[in-house]
Amino acid sequence: MKKLLMILTVGAAFGFAFMNTNADQDSEGKNLPAVSIKDVEGNAFNTGDLENDGKPMVISFWATWCKPCKLELNTIQEVYQDWQDETGVKLVAVSIDNERTKNMVKPYVNSSGWDYEVLMDVNGDFKRAMGVNNVPHTFLVDKNGKIVYSHSGFVPGDEEILFEHIEELLK
Repeated sequence: MKKLLMILTVGAAFGFAFMNTNADQDSEGKNLPAVSIKDVEGNAFNTGDLENDGKPMVISFWATWCKPCKLELNTIQEVYQDWQDETGVKLVAVSIDNERTKNMVKPYVNSSGWDYEVLMDVNGDFKRAMGVNNVPHTFLVDKNGKIVYSHSGFVPGDEEILFEHIEELLK
């Protein structure tokens, strides 16, 4: 009985991982949509204006209530300066916190010492346009504004895979 339960558990985990990977591929090859959202100061910002001077850009959707999101962005922060020095990559963290939790974003960002550009998608318009169903959800955008990689969820080590994709773009 224990073996059957173990097989079913492992099978379900692989099935979920496979479904999750296929969902991520839906956005690859598309351009970034132009959606009006705000920065952490409350100023209007059009996502169509996101660019990084011909270098790769990472867009990470997150929320203050999401532990894996914060783990991912805090983990990347530890190596972000090296990533920038080596590749010129820019990370944009897009909070999906709603009206009820949006006031927690700026204090959390300030206390974390993130060097990222942080945007607020309070109404979820950018999230919907990018096809994000759950957070964390991370996208890699090439120099032409095309999404070339997408990943949902986070476990330690995912940041290394993301960096490998960034390096691939520069070859």
